[in-house]
Amino acid sequence: MAFGSRVAGKHRGSSRLSRKTAGYAGIAALATTGVVGSLAGPAFAADHAPSIEDTGSLNTIVVADELAGDVEAQAQSQQRAAEAAAAKAQAEADAKQRAAEAKARAEVQAKAEREAAERAAREEERKRLNTFVAPVSGSYVSTQYHAGGAMWSSGSHTGIDFHASSGTSVHAVGLGTVIEAGWGGAYGNNVVIKHADGTYTQYGHMLSLNVSVGQQVTPGQQIGLSGNSGNSSGAHLHFEARTGADYGSDINPLTYLRSHGVDV
Repeated sequence: MAFGSRVAGKHRGSSRLSRKTAGYAGIAALATTGVVGSLAGPAFAADHAPSIEDTGSLNTIVVADELAGDVEAQAQSQQRAAEAAAAKAQAEADAKQRAAEAKARAEVQAKAEREAAERAAREEERKRLNTFVAPVSGSYVSTQYHAGGAMWSSGSHTGIDFHASSGTSVHAVGLGTVIEAGWGGAYGNNVVIKHADGTYTQYGHMLSLNVSVGQQVTPGQQIGLSGNSGNSSGAHLHFEARTGADYGSDINPLTYLRSHGVDV
């Protein structure tokens, strides 16, 4: 008995794809001849049902799709969280910036107000220091300037007398420096002040003094108490205005005070 030759090697069964292709070919042939039995339907349907391998591939694709969807959703969630965090950080930075700007504006405003208040205070002080007052508050002139009489060595009154009982406060009429404070002969206890405009004022017949030579005085500052010392006929304040420090340079005290805004 003769045997046909075969190629030596390991026997390999036909692949599923080859079997499936052959099955399709056979069904196609039966359909051409019109001979497709009732059994062909189930067999064909069975051949088209997904195999175990096909089902596994589909499941793998579904799982992969779901994982991809989860990764994308997670990424979107992280993106939204990052955007929210960035927006919050920006809002906080903006709030800090606004607070810093508001603080800076408040500091500038406070500084401007302080400077305005300081300027107003300086102006008020300047006005006060340049303001003249009466030497005795609430008083009146009892003896006029240049009144005649034997009691004055010059033959006339070189100043004016303000009515003042003994111990009444006597004030510097304006800003100045004390150049004399003590006994002044006929003037008794007296004070002479040199003022910023170069004029001088004298206060005589005082009971006591509160200032000394070289002292700076301001308008309205008490320099002593009125009295009856020196060549005096009774308690009062003798007041003179002068163009110089010495006797004989007197000017009208009423005109002097009124020219400096004092209502006497």
